[in-house]
This record gives sequence, structure tokens and C-alpha cells, in this order.
Amino acid sequence: MRYLIGIDIGTSAAKVIAADENGRVAASKSAEYPLNTPRAGWAEQDPADWWRAVCECCQAVAGQVPAGEIVGVSFSGQMHGLVALDENDAVIRPAILWCDQRTEKQCARFTADCGGPDGLLRLTNNAMLTGYTGGKLLWLREEEPASFERMRLFLCPKDYIRLRICGEKGMDVSEASGTGFFDTKTRAWSEEAIRISGLPRSIFPDTSESTDLAGHVTRGAAGETGLPEGTPVYFGGGDAVIQTTGAGLIRPGILGVVIGTAGNVSMGLDRYCDNPGGRLQMFCNNEPGLWHAFGCTLSAGGAYRWYRDAMDEIAFAEAGKTGGNVYDVMNAQAAASKPGANGVLFAPYLSGERCPYPDANARGVFYGLTLGTTRADLTRAVMEGVTYSLRQVAGIMMELAPCECVYISGGGAASPLWRQIMADVFALPVYTMSAADVGGAYGAMMAAGVGAGVWKNLGEAAGVLRRESETTPIAANRAAYEDAFQMYSRLYGALKETFDAGAKMGV
Repeated sequence: MRYLIGIDIGTSAAKVIAADENGRVAASKSAEYPLNTPRAGWAEQDPADWWRAVCECCQAVAGQVPAGEIVGVSFSGQMHGLVALDENDAVIRPAILWCDQRTEKQCARFTADCGGPDGLLRLTNNAMLTGYTGGKLLWLREEEPASFERMRLFLCPKDYIRLRICGEKGMDVSEASGTGFFDTKTRAWSEEAIRISGLPRSIFPDTSESTDLAGHVTRGAAGETGLPEGTPVYFGGGDAVIQTTGAGLIRPGILGVVIGTAGNVSMGLDRYCDNPGGRLQMFCNNEPGLWHAFGCTLSAGGAYRWYRDAMDEIAFAEAGKTGGNVYDVMNAQAAASKPGANGVLFAPYLSGERCPYPDANARGVFYGLTLGTTRADLTRAVMEGVTYSLRQVAGIMMELAPCECVYISGGGAASPLWRQIMADVFALPVYTMSAADVGGAYGAMMAAGVGAGVWKNLGEAAGVLRRESETTPIAANRAAYEDAFQMYSRLYGALKETFDAGAKMGV
């Protein structure tokens, strides 16, 4: 039996899995690390924390499968993060993460230099979003010139971990698509965009396809991780893309929704598509000849976690009494409210927003509170508000191709109530898939399997997946959710001026 290792560098934790050639997960381990917010709107992590977590997880997982039968290792990771390396490949400063919003000024200036949004779209088919790596490079040049002068190369989080494991530098095309400097049509860096930016061409890494061989596990990495020395290492992909590959979204017709820290809506494409207005993010997929449409809301499961930590001490207390899961307590609370949360709406813009409103100034809002509002209404409103936001993104996606169902994954997928809310709000059947609980790590495992010849392509690899649950829309809930969604859709426009005013005040 051949085994494959998938390594995922998430925002809150690393996860490592080992799966056999039938797709069965034989071992899994995760380890958390901190997220630092030195200023409002900033988000950073120490790459050394990722490495410690990966070593811990790999040691646990590799010890549970026969070392001689591990035939490949690959990666998934949080996209857009900036890991700046010096001439010795040492990390210069803490990594600036995908959810960091400090680069609005730089992104706006670069877009203008490219001839405005349409001019930039002609170069990359993507807007330069504040979360993208490109804006971080421009910010570093302006705000930390000493660090910028030391930088010889930039990588994204998983690429740095791959460098630590196999000693080779590079970036896959799905990850590069989210930097703001990559031409997704030609699957190559946009030389014109780089020229306009004035950034040194030499800091941009070479790119490869996700299933290409990157190198082999080095002796030093084998000693720290427990992975067998010499094991082939494949490039892998950015999590927004490869976690949907791990759910079987290779071609059009199925919406993939991930309720993780962020909320992702995705669809596989078998052709290149233009991106009018830059409303979506259009990435190269994890196999040559395939592309990927993607929209990200910045606070999904992260909003539910914020609500848990900041506003629901009662749920913690109840879970403590029974030894149960605090989220189960919260879900039971939400179920005590009714569809539409008795008129309470929640706008989940806790970290600004990316899609459908690329706005670093947006902020979270509860609307519709009355003397009759209950804790159950607030809890349900958070779940529903996240789902309304995801539906807005899905509406843009379905302009590219009709969709017949939703595959849901991420932490939110574990909640039957949240799956029902999604089925009702989207008016589509919602399925969980067999690898939903391991997310991007499973997609990374699939990429390793294709690279190692276990499967001939990702379509064949997806054949190991199966549907595990089905949630169908409840017709009686449709009217309440449609009314609530229409009201929710008015909130951002009504509050835009207030958001901007608050930003000027430093709120």
C-alpha cells in the first residue's frame, strides 16, 4: 500500500495527514499557533511557529505509517502571506497574512499606475486586493525600507515550509495567482505588472504546476520531521484552490463553500474566463488546463469564533458543566431562534471585507436589535449573516456557469444547523464530502498522488471521494430567508459612508 502526506499551513493551526492510495486517511494531527495583531487591521505570524507545528505533526503522522511506503509529500497553505527572505533564506520579519488590511494605499496607487482597474485586469485578470501579497511588497518597500533592502526573495507560507523540508525555493501557479502580479491566462508572472511596480524582478520566485516535483526531503528535515529522507516533495497549492480540489471541485457545476476562519466560495473551470470588474478572484487550478473561480469573505467561522469568545460566556459555562463542545451549545441556542433570527441581521465585516465588497474600512454590525431580542437570535444571526455574505459571492459565481449543488467543508460544515441554513438560503442541496474534516491537507495529498503517479490526474484522484451527508432546502423557510437576504443586501450600501468616516477616526 502506498501512502501520501498532505501538509496544510492554516491560519490558526497546521494539519498533517497520511492517506493511502484508496483515499483513506490513516493518520492525522494538528497543532495550533498564535495570530498576532500589533495594530488594528494588521495580522502577522512567526514562520518559526509554523515550522514547530509542522515538525510536531509530521513526527506524529509519519510514525503511524510504514516509512518505506510513503511515496510523496505536498502542501496546502493560507494564501497571500508575505514571507520575506534574506540572502541566506532567513526570515527577515514576521509574515504579513492574508487578512491583513494595511496596504490599501499601496494597492490603490498601483492600480492607478496600471491604468485603473480595467488596465490591471488586462495584465492579471485580478484586482490588487489589500490582502494580496503584492500590496505587502509595496508596503514593505515604503514603510520598512531596511527590511526591503535585505530581502532577496519572497515566498508564501506553505512555500517557506516546503523550502525547509526539501531545500528548494519556488511557488506553484495557484499560489502565484493570488499575489496580484501573475498573469493567470498565460500561467506566468506578468512582466508588465512587475515593471510598473518598480519591484526587482529577482525577488519573484520561479513557478511550477501544483503536481510538479519540487525536490526531496533533506537529511536535516528528515531528522526534524520524521519524514523519510529522499521522499519526493511536490509543490501543492494555495488553500483557497487546493482545499476545493480535495472536495472534488475540479470542473464546473458544483459550488464549493468553505466555512473556515474565512469564508470561501469556489468553482472549478475547464476554460479560462475573464473577470469583468474584478469582482472574483480567478486563479490557476492545481492541474494544467484548469482554472478556478473564487470569492473570499474575510470573517466566516472566524466571526462565529469571535462571537463565542467575546459575547457568549454563558455557552462556555454550559459546556463546562456537561463537558460538551461549546459550539454544540451555541448551535442549540441558534436552533431555538427561527429562520431570519427574529429580524436580527449580522454583517460579518470584522476584518474589513474582500468579496463582494473589497473594502478594508467595513466593520461588523448587528442590526435589528429590540427589547425582544434574545441570545438565541444573536447566535443565529451570526450564522445567517455569514451565509448571506457567502450567497452574495455565489451569485457572482453562477454568472459563469449554473450550479446544481453545494459541497460544504471547513469547521462550519460540522453543524447540521449551519448546513440547513445554507441549503435554505442558497436554495440548493448541500453535501459534505468524505474528506471535509481535513480540508486543504487532503487536496495536498491528492496533488502528491498525481505527482507520484498514484493517479493519472486530479479527476481520477477525486474518484476516492464520496458524499457523506445531504441537506435539502426546506420550502417553508424560503420566504423568510429571501426577505432577510434582501434586507441584508441593503446594509453595506447604507453604512458605507459610516465605515469610511470611522476609518478616518481610526475606528
